[in-house]
Amino acid sequence: MVTLKRAILFLSLLVVVGLLAAMAGFQVGQAQGPMGGNAPDLHLFQGRPTVNPDYDPNYDFGLGDSYITELMPYPKCDKGDRTPFDIWRYAGKAKSSYTTTELPMSFEDWVKMNIERKPEFMKEVRDYMAGRYDFNARAIPGATMSGGHKPIMAGPISRLSPGVKSWETLAEMSPEEIKKKDVFPYKPLAHPIQSTAHIVFPDNWLQNHPEDRRMDVDHDIPNEYLPEFPPPLFLTTHKEMGDVTKGVEVTISNYFEIFNGLCTPEQMEGLQELLRPSPTTWFNHTTHRITEEASVGVACLSCHVNGHTNGAFELAPDSRPNLARLRMDTPSMRGNYDFMQLSSKRSIRSMDHFAEVEEYFDGDQAMQAQIGPRGIQKSFSNRMGDFNSIIDFPPAPKLDPLSRLIPDKCTPSELRGEKLFQGKAMCSQCHYGPAFTDDYLHDLQVERFYHGRPEGPIKTFALRGIKDSPPYFHDGRLMTLDDTVEFFNLILGLRLTAQEKDDLTAYLLCL
Repeated sequence: MVTLKRAILFLSLLVVVGLLAAMAGFQVGQAQGPMGGNAPDLHLFQGRPTVNPDYDPNYDFGLGDSYITELMPYPKCDKGDRTPFDIWRYAGKAKSSYTTTELPMSFEDWVKMNIERKPEFMKEVRDYMAGRYDFNARAIPGATMSGGHKPIMAGPISRLSPGVKSWETLAEMSPEEIKKKDVFPYKPLAHPIQSTAHIVFPDNWLQNHPEDRRMDVDHDIPNEYLPEFPPPLFLTTHKEMGDVTKGVEVTISNYFEIFNGLCTPEQMEGLQELLRPSPTTWFNHTTHRITEEASVGVACLSCHVNGHTNGAFELAPDSRPNLARLRMDTPSMRGNYDFMQLSSKRSIRSMDHFAEVEEYFDGDQAMQAQIGPRGIQKSFSNRMGDFNSIIDFPPAPKLDPLSRLIPDKCTPSELRGEKLFQGKAMCSQCHYGPAFTDDYLHDLQVERFYHGRPEGPIKTFALRGIKDSPPYFHDGRLMTLDDTVEFFNLILGLRLTAQEKDDLTAYLLCL
């Protein structure tokens, strides 16, 4: 009996020793694999990179002078540092994708620096903008936004370079010639201070919400070239009411009075969440802020006021470093029920998803832990999406049920513009359907016309109700519809005549 016990104990020890040896061998890469031979090292399971032996470090992938080796490296800067207005000339990588709430100085010094620097800084910003645009406040006769009062500005107001006599002269040049002479008038528009970035509200918003006034920078586009404020709000469920707000800005204080009896309880709760302020990267209660006084933050409808836009701008949250992020003009939320893509650069496929994303924290979820959670639960984001999805486009009395012009209601110029839109101008290749968008992203390769960093694919934005949403293009570089027509005349090589351009603008005003 004793011998049997000893044998069992001996065998057990052998098994344990064997297991330990196998584990040790695995750890040092000596364990046997299933087909014989040694098992792989542990670090192989962490991913050993495969190197392409044919990789050519000098190959530019066809990007030419837009390749990173042909661009200047981004200047080293900290939060609050001045950044170049021509940031599109630069490229590179950040030290880290992550950031913190730490300022490069004490909060007292931060406030002092920004307040003392602001007057001279804003003079430089306005001088730069005046060098690019002739803000003459000249309106299109008889044309107003959907509220019926605010005039629509005439253009083009982008300035031509010295030596370029006219837009027709410019259109006769090839992209290569325009780039060589450096005479392209529609180069990208940067955030005035990209090291800090974040939302910059227009004056008409700040008159009513002074708590959102920044101590470092102001909006750089005159009010005449921004949407009407407050804009009308149209509902798909109550077309008969026209503007349901009756000319009033919807706030957390008055939304119940305005919408009670018009919306479902779920939509009411969604609207409440859209109006509820929450801390953001630079509008909050901590010392990591760009307002003198502490703030409760901003709400979705602080920029998308009344479900439309007040013309505030920010930086797109989808890239790093900050200097690589594209300036983004606030898009309208009208008619988003007809959209399949709800972001300029990324694939956001529903209003619920759109309500959840972390733009408030500049694409950095780690900021939530430092500043305060926004963390919207799925049930709330669903209700936010429910309200967003009943915001309608403004009425378009000259369009029939299939979004075609009604001849009896239109001028000859508008009718000619529709034919151009569908034909020679090629607009309808991307802008079609009830919202006048194809819901795709297109790369216009604008860098063909200037030496700079490619901006890549950008979503086709809807043209329905477009007269209410200046400025245009993702960064607002196109101040008027006339500038937009000139831009695409160059980009697509359309060779439109002066009359054809006017006709196109007249048609766009009908949408």
